[in-house]
Amino acid sequence: MKICGIDIKASEAIFALASIEGGALAHLPLPLKKLALEDDEDAAQVKAFARQAAALIAENGITHLAIKKRSKKGEFAGGPVTFKIEGVLQLLDNCAVELVSPQSINAQAKKHDLDIPASLNKYQHDAYKAACALLLKVR
Repeated sequence: MKICGIDIKASEAIFALASIEGGALAHLPLPLKKLALEDDEDAAQVKAFARQAAALIAENGITHLAIKKRSKKGEFAGGPVTFKIEGVLQLLDNCAVELVSPQSINAQAKKHDLDIPASLNKYQHDAYKAACALLLKVR
C-alpha cells in the first residue's frame, strides 16, 4: 500500500509518499514534491490542478491520500484556498482520501518513534508524518 501524505499550506499541496517495506516505514521519492493552485478563481487553473494531482496518483500507484487536517476556526484556521484544494483532492477517483488530525499525526509519530528520512525536504515533513500516521492506522 502506498499512501501519499499531503500538507496544504496557502495555495500549495505538499506531497510525501510512504509505504511499509519489510515491516518498516519507507519514504518513496516522488517526481513532484508540491503543486500550486495559482488562481483559485480561474476554473481552468483549478481543473489543471486536479489533472496534475490525478496524474501523480495514477503514475505512482498511490492507493490512499492522507490529508493533514486544518482548523476551520480560530487563529490557526486554514484559508479558503486550502479548503478548495482539499475539496479537489477529495473528488479524485481511484484512491481513498482520509483527513488526519494533527493530534493523531503527533501521537503516532511519538508512539512509533518516527524518524524523518534525510531524503525529504523540511517542508515535506508534515506530509510524510500524515502518510505514516495513516499507514500505521490501516496496516
